[in-house]
Amino acid sequence: MKPKVVQYLDKGEFPLGEGEALSLYRAMRRARFFDEKALTLQRQGRLGVYAPFMGQEAAQVGLALVLGEGDFVVPSYRESAMLLARGLPIHTLLLYWRAHPAGWRFPEGVRAVNPYIPIATQIPQAVGLALAGRYRGENWVVATSIGDGGTSEGDFHEGLNFAAVFRAPVIFLVQNNGYAISVPRAKQMRVDYIARRAEGYGMPGVVVDGNDAVAVYLEAKKAVERARQGEGPTLLEALTYRLAPHTTSDDPSRYRTREEEEAWRARDPLLRFRRALEERSLWDEEREGELLAQLEEEFARELALADSVPEPRPEEIVEHVYAEMGPDQRRAWEALRQGKHVEEVW
Repeated sequence: MKPKVVQYLDKGEFPLGEGEALSLYRAMRRARFFDEKALTLQRQGRLGVYAPFMGQEAAQVGLALVLGEGDFVVPSYRESAMLLARGLPIHTLLLYWRAHPAGWRFPEGVRAVNPYIPIATQIPQAVGLALAGRYRGENWVVATSIGDGGTSEGDFHEGLNFAAVFRAPVIFLVQNNGYAISVPRAKQMRVDYIARRAEGYGMPGVVVDGNDAVAVYLEAKKAVERARQGEGPTLLEALTYRLAPHTTSDDPSRYRTREEEEAWRARDPLLRFRRALEERSLWDEEREGELLAQLEEEFARELALADSVPEPRPEEIVEHVYAEMGPDQRRAWEALRQGKHVEEVW
């Protein structure tokens, strides 16, 4: 029997309070604004290779907003929306995408680790972080995210098994956008829903319409409450679609059709949620204009901050690895300070 796909908006249901709904929309709109600006900056040569998330805002923001202040997120490289929703300053995120060491040091109070580039390596580390909270006597929950392609990596399976055995307070968000870069889901795996795999590890697997912000938000809230009460991990599969390329060096026209893209564009999570708000007289063009003006002002201010950061010193590349440098980092740091190649000190 196929798992039920949790939906609300297509059914005309809207079980959110006004405050929750508006906070969710504003966070999604802010994330989309950043994504559009980041793409422009990359084309101008002012960011490095960038992984856009357009179309996946509901999945990322819906989970981020239900986490508590002391909870952690352990993201992969496409989770810029999640990081913004968790309070990471825009200028820090811009510096991260410029590969500047100042972008690798998140401010105190932002409970997030740096995005992981190697596929799925964040999964077992998220479980370890969740268990660390238990050993410290702190009741934090950890949310980690991965794409559908990443679920074929060994780290994914090892992490889920470990989490289930030790009932770790983790939410595994699978943003199933249909493609592992260019490989469609049907050519990656035989299962129709990734959430089916959760049963094999002994944890709940929930499938949500990942473009339905209400569905993601409410199911993520249940998963967080379950984890906090000591009931263990949840696999949350969000069915969504990447409206932009895999990265700014990708050409999606080589592996998917314009018709497919347009069909998914009609289900854009931002537009669907905005329509639901407008139907309930919670949003209109005037409010949208005011929000966009605020976002424009904020981004300009944050971009100026990022641009004002001095070029990094070579030795900064090893200064962030540990709280205190070990012997290896110290030797590399000294070599770089002296203008030597690191190989010269080994």
